[in-house]
Amino acid sequence: MSDVIKLLPDSVANQIAAGEVIQRPASVIKELVENAVDAGATTIQIILKDAGRTLIQVIDNGVGMTPTDARLAFERHSTSKISDAHDLFALRTMGFRGEALASIAAISHVELRTMARDASLGTRLLISASQCELQEPNVCPPGSNFMIKDLFYNVPARRKFLKSNQVELSNIIKELEKLAIVNHNIEISLSHNGNVLYHLLPGTLKQRIAAIWGHTMDDQLIPVAVETSLVRIHGFVCRPEDARRRNALQFFFVNGRFMKHPYFHKAISNCYEQLIPEGSHPNYFLIFEVEPETIDVNIHPTKTEIKFENEVPIWQILSAAVKESLGRFNLVPSIDFDTDDAPVIPALVDHDVTPPSISADPSYNPFNTSGQSSPAKSSGTDDYMRFRREAVPTNWEELYRGFKENRDDALEQALAVATKANNAPEPLQRELFAESAIAVNDEEITCIQLEKSYIITPMADGLLIVDQHRAHVMVLYNNYIKHIKGKPFPSQSILFPEVMHLTPAQNALMLDIEPQLSQLGFMLSPLSGGDWSINATPGGLEGVNAQELIAKVLETVSQGTGNATDDVYSRIALTIAERAAISRNHSLTPDEMKHLVSDLMRIDANKYTPGGKLIMTVLATDQISKLF
Repeated sequence: MSDVIKLLPDSVANQIAAGEVIQRPASVIKELVENAVDAGATTIQIILKDAGRTLIQVIDNGVGMTPTDARLAFERHSTSKISDAHDLFALRTMGFRGEALASIAAISHVELRTMARDASLGTRLLISASQCELQEPNVCPPGSNFMIKDLFYNVPARRKFLKSNQVELSNIIKELEKLAIVNHNIEISLSHNGNVLYHLLPGTLKQRIAAIWGHTMDDQLIPVAVETSLVRIHGFVCRPEDARRRNALQFFFVNGRFMKHPYFHKAISNCYEQLIPEGSHPNYFLIFEVEPETIDVNIHPTKTEIKFENEVPIWQILSAAVKESLGRFNLVPSIDFDTDDAPVIPALVDHDVTPPSISADPSYNPFNTSGQSSPAKSSGTDDYMRFRREAVPTNWEELYRGFKENRDDALEQALAVATKANNAPEPLQRELFAESAIAVNDEEITCIQLEKSYIITPMADGLLIVDQHRAHVMVLYNNYIKHIKGKPFPSQSILFPEVMHLTPAQNALMLDIEPQLSQLGFMLSPLSGGDWSINATPGGLEGVNAQELIAKVLETVSQGTGNATDDVYSRIALTIAERAAISRNHSLTPDEMKHLVSDLMRIDANKYTPGGKLIMTVLATDQISKLF
């Protein structure tokens, strides 16, 4: 038989590698910015068009490259960071594999202009799909200027599955935040479609955190600092009262590299266990510095999963450091019982006051029912005791028997009235179930509530069991969807408008989805510094926290898939419906249950929520019979 194993061309191998290294525009930003950091840049400028689909431009003032280095940089496994296998265990740079630029060049059009610091003339390089099309001398400033155009132009499947511009921009900003925190001594700017989203000046770690998430973070940060022979940890944790239920700011860095480490995260969670409500998450920004040979970063192409040689002792050091900081900077006032310098407060004691004299007859018993009276009693006391003997009955058995009979009669009457009021059959028209597969034999049915969470209704084929929360979610979602492309949903004005602060990532997303939110009944006005004024909310959402609701909408949309407007509308409507729907363990009147079931049955596809959760099921008569 003929040989079947073949060596893949470099272009194909680069596209395969690109699938692991470059997953979205944010991956390109990460790789190029890390290269700029390794090149010793003090200023990094990022320019985007269409959330990186059309253009990603990264400009730095690093050491730059010679013409030969510029050409070799786009070859697979070409790097200046390491030279042999031993260097893998002493890494002090962000990159080392030599795959990033080759992967980027395999799936885009790349233009590079670069010049070394000690050179007088630079070079310009054009590459498309791993093929070098042009290299020529060029006059440019020292450093590197990468322009990545038409990302995934030759991989339509990957480009098709990119998410919406809002989502991709949000991911880029999140990636940039990680890079900006640990490199707080570098000036970084980000602009999108001509709008400047970030311009971060060099400063301390605390200043960089405040520049990204607002100066309100200044009062929340508690410093953490510990230095041992194994690890040096410094950074900040936040006060327990500032813990978040969602979108918690949690960042670990080791030797300048962002990492995900569930084991260390558990150490911090344990420190906050008795300090924050269940379901809340603490914020932290912690930087680890260890010897490079004690960690392994060569595990995953993204280099965010890192193994530590001394994981257990570092866990203990981290836990002790966080607990010490929380205790040392505890802002809860305490009572000082030191009385050395305390002022003397005189107590008012009047020694001239004589306590009143009280005469008591030890033989007096007010509960004595006998005919004898104490000789010490006055005539008024004798009359009172005579009245008590006449008023208090002595036939206790007959009296209790009559009370018991009257009590039983009253209880039966009360139960009859309650049963009639709560379980009376409610009329429900047969045509309400016309669009459902469930048939109704009687003109009237009875709705009862189980565990304040489920509605049970007798049907022709058995019992219909409805999850009241999911049913209400479906009804509200259907109502919101009807108003999205029609007239706006009615709004309920807020007497005192609320001001909500958004991060740059959330603010960029809000600018895109504000028209959809307005169609659903929100009235929002942009203010300065990422603040938004909430002037009105959709009608029927009384009692719902508007800021939490909008934050949940932003989070849901940022995690969405696809780039269709209908998808954004659907996610917004579903998020609002889930937040506004009645909860489980909530009592409903018979009328409320009837209307909820009726509204549900008017919906065509009513068995599952838009999120794919079961709304109702039928316990068939055959199943019930088998139980007996």
